[in-house]
Amino acid sequence: MSHGRDPADRRSSVVYLESAPRAAFEPDEDRRARLNQRDERFVPHVLAVTAGTWVDFPNSDMTYHNVFSLSKGNEFNLGRYASGRSRAVRFDRPGIVRVFCEIHSHMNAFILVFSHPFFAVTDDSGRYRIAGVPAGAYNVIAWNEGRASEPKSVSVPGGGTTELDFELR
Repeated sequence: MSHGRDPADRRSSVVYLESAPRAAFEPDEDRRARLNQRDERFVPHVLAVTAGTWVDFPNSDMTYHNVFSLSKGNEFNLGRYASGRSRAVRFDRPGIVRVFCEIHSHMNAFILVFSHPFFAVTDDSGRYRIAGVPAGAYNVIAWNEGRASEPKSVSVPGGGTTELDFELR
């Protein structure tokens, strides 16, 4: 994957199938992910999960934080909690969740919640891999900081690999 943004932003991109076969996804009730609070930042800045995932919000700073979201369908407010503590939220509804700290207005992050497992967060060089996609025709989208690419059509052969590049402006 490639795009015309600063290389540091590439790791914040998410590439995903617009839709996937329902039979391809078996929910797992024990899924957990982590959005840490460190140096008055959320780490990682972008987190992608499947619906039903619990996200832990540990506080690794030496100050209080109050993590919240007003995103429709995924609203929450964890209240103030001290260093070394953690609170969790289960995300059951697909969508984009904007996350903030009530105490530190410069802190923000994104959680993308999907109804299927066919997505990937790009690495530091902008590369991604979506594993286990069943053979078929799909539309693929790249998302970065609230901007989504136009869907690109891709045909995945049985047992094969397909490459797809994106440019986000």
